[in-house]
Amino acid sequence: MSNRDEEKVYDILNKLKIQYNIYRHEPIYTIDEANQLDINIPGQHCKNLFLRNKKGDVHYLVIVDELKQLDLKSLSEKIGCSRLSFASTKRLYKYLGVTPGSVSPFGLINDTDNAVQVLIDKDLIGANEINFSPNVNTATISISYADFEKFIKWCGNKATYISINN
Repeated sequence: MSNRDEEKVYDILNKLKIQYNIYRHEPIYTIDEANQLDINIPGQHCKNLFLRNKKGDVHYLVIVDELKQLDLKSLSEKIGCSRLSFASTKRLYKYLGVTPGSVSPFGLINDTDNAVQVLIDKDLIGANEINFSPNVNTATISISYADFEKFIKWCGNKATYISINN
């Protein structure tokens, strides 16, 4: 991923008048690696998972509290779709324009066809600040939850709030 990919995120946030804080860090690929960073990033941290149904014709971006374990079988039953699995790196790049370690809602800016459905953990609602990568794994940005919702609406993808039990 290039600096241009990251700048594209900031350009859109600025256009939408969304305030953000940037935290620079070493490249990270997992929540565990993020938790080992020697920096304090306040706010809600999330897992962002890119999934597909069995046929591979429906894709989901699942945004969930970082501490929750996601049961894919239970999630597929909850949303009424066939078996879910993790989408390939190739699909991740095709739909969200990002690579592993950089999955976040900001990848939706690359989904010009609004093909990806967004599933948001209800427990995230109302967080003061929420954190995501800006389409690169060397930074984290914090925005208000209200601004996160504003961004999701701007993207135009179908978004559904779901209860994800731990």
